[in-house]
Amino acid sequence: MMTNSFLLLWLTNAVALGVTAWLLSGVHITSLFALATAALVLGFVNAIVRPLLLMVTLPFTMLTLGLFYFVVNGAAFGLAAALVPGFSVVSFFSAVLGAFLTGLVSWLIGMVSTRRRTVSDRSTIVEVHQHHDGRWGL
Repeated sequence: MMTNSFLLLWLTNAVALGVTAWLLSGVHITSLFALATAALVLGFVNAIVRPLLLMVTLPFTMLTLGLFYFVVNGAAFGLAAALVPGFSVVSFFSAVLGAFLTGLVSWLIGMVSTRRRTVSDRSTIVEVHQHHDGRWGL
């Protein structure tokens, strides 16, 4: 079960990153292999490095009422781009925008897949038939 959720998360990140590269001219991915690797590295950076950056920059984030959070996300996105050959970001602004768009697309994919799963999990079949006396019932 954990393997399935990891693969689903990795696929979601890859699709979101692919959409981001398609929409933003400042984010470039050269191949499908680079996309898959970038999604994996971005997940690692978001899980390990970004929380450390958030702790170190917490005073700045509080001082700017949370706006510095965008800078931290852009730095994490840029770090992932620097680590993966075939994944590049033109500028820091592109990294911030790319991180925002990747997060937004990933969130939308998660909302759609969760809603679909929730609806299918809750579906119940109710059989209604007509009784011998002509009344309808369960």
